Amino acid sequence: MPPGPALGTPPGEPSRQERLGAPRRAAVRALGCAAATSLLLGGPAFAAVPAPPAATPSATTPTALTRPAAAPPTSAAERRTPGRPTWAACPAPSQAQGGGRAPGTGWTCATLNVPLDYAKPGGKTIPLALIRHRATGPGKRIGSLIYNFGGPGGSGVDTLPAFTPTFAKLNTRYDLVSFDPRGVGNSAPVSCLADRDTDTLNAADSTPDTPAEARTWMDATQNFAAQCAKKSGPLLPYLTTTSVARDLDRIRAAVGDKKLNYYGFSYGTELGATYAHLFPQKVGRAVLDGVMHPDLDFRQGALYQLKGFQLALDHFARSCVAATYVCPLHRSTPAEVEKVLIDLVAGLDKHPAAAAGGRTLNESLALTAIEGALYSPESGWPLMSRAVAEYLRTHNPTALLAMADNMTGRDTKGHYSNSSNVFAATTCADFGVPVQKAEIERQLPAYRKASPLFGAQFAWALNQCTYWPVKGAMKHMDVRAKGAPPILVIGNTGDPATPYGGAEAMARRLGRGVGVLVSWKGGEGHCSYGNGSACIDGTANAYLLDGKVPAYGTSCS
Repeated sequence: MPPGPALGTPPGEPSRQERLGAPRRAAVRALGCAAATSLLLGGPAFAAVPAPPAATPSATTPTALTRPAAAPPTSAAERRTPGRPTWAACPAPSQAQGGGRAPGTGWTCATLNVPLDYAKPGGKTIPLALIRHRATGPGKRIGSLIYNFGGPGGSGVDTLPAFTPTFAKLNTRYDLVSFDPRGVGNSAPVSCLADRDTDTLNAADSTPDTPAEARTWMDATQNFAAQCAKKSGPLLPYLTTTSVARDLDRIRAAVGDKKLNYYGFSYGTELGATYAHLFPQKVGRAVLDGVMHPDLDFRQGALYQLKGFQLALDHFARSCVAATYVCPLHRSTPAEVEKVLIDLVAGLDKHPAAAAGGRTLNESLALTAIEGALYSPESGWPLMSRAVAEYLRTHNPTALLAMADNMTGRDTKGHYSNSSNVFAATTCADFGVPVQKAEIERQLPAYRKASPLFGAQFAWALNQCTYWPVKGAMKHMDVRAKGAPPILVIGNTGDPATPYGGAEAMARRLGRGVGVLVSWKGGEGHCSYGNGSACIDGTANAYLLDGKVPAYGTSCS
């Protein structure tokens, strides 16, 4: 997704732990938007991902789907078929994927080699990491349903098993498949900064108030870009969404499907729409959920997303006052609730709070925590209000710092996934333009007006591609998909990271008879499927399982 805050943070998607509302464990897992859209790279911010997703699972702890004995295992013939990957038991996720434990029974993993440069299909190849859970039955198997959970930067190999309760019905007739997109996790991962350097970057002042602070911020961004170029330079030109879409077609063929059946959350909607544009005749049943706006350029996308976060903040504050959840920020009006947060981050800007292990909570990391909470009203809103109340009472920053770590992909040992690297690399390769300090300063008043809390951070995040070594390939995405079958486009009116207008625009741009708009009016949080609307889930399931295309403009409430 174009700008939003988060230099050195994941793609704007909260971690899988936050999405599940589960207690923090030793390793923070991948993003989902199920995870994914993106906060901007630009100051600690989630993107990026993982998120709770568009689908908050029904259980707080990932549960592996167990394939019944009747389900066919991978055959020897399948393992030997040229062009087909060899599937085997999944290892534990690597640190680049997010770390943690192996997914357990029923899950198999494989590697598929694809061209680094599709202009030279016979040249150098890179590996893509895949994961699969075979269809469980009953009912006739339809094929594979391939997921992208957003980012760009989220590891599908790490994320998919976390959502097994959410996707159990779809798994009866589909093999569930996901992958680490190129540059992510175990798929030729982009490397930039060491963990301690990432700590330093995420703690940098992303809302500079003086010329010296502004120079320091710009220098930090420049150093990040330089280190990415130094360590991963040959890979960076090939991390565009168009390349990932071509990889997606190779995965479709590798799992033996003539048509692509696909579910894309957040950034995954851009990927799915790009695939439909490139390969309209190969689209099967596809759902785009938590939809990126196809018509906006880099600068427009940042301000548009900022307004989405402010809308979600307004809804959070209003619900706090109305006591629709247990909110210990006892204030009389929504404006007073928001002022608590504004005063909190202003105070941390002047006097960062000391935490265990020599760390500190500053304004940037506090904003990161707050932004992450807005992805999930069910878990994030109460968690954030409690963490803020605890800090105001005790000045103990532990809870807020843990929320920020969830967003940045940092585990309790101080290790990071590589999601933030990919977020920068793909965002800049797709849309990135060099925005200089003087232009950012000109934009600041408009951003602060749009959001007194988040505006400055979003504005300064415009520098994320200023020093990037690869020039953006396009002004905005091309999603015309004439000849494709109907594609479901799902948006909810309270989505912070991908505001609802993106779904309306995407449905139009895909073309008449292709984009089918489905709206969740009154929905909250990032993405829709699995987030509590039986209408949304039922509509998507009927389409994916039975081919029932809803009427354009179907509305759930």
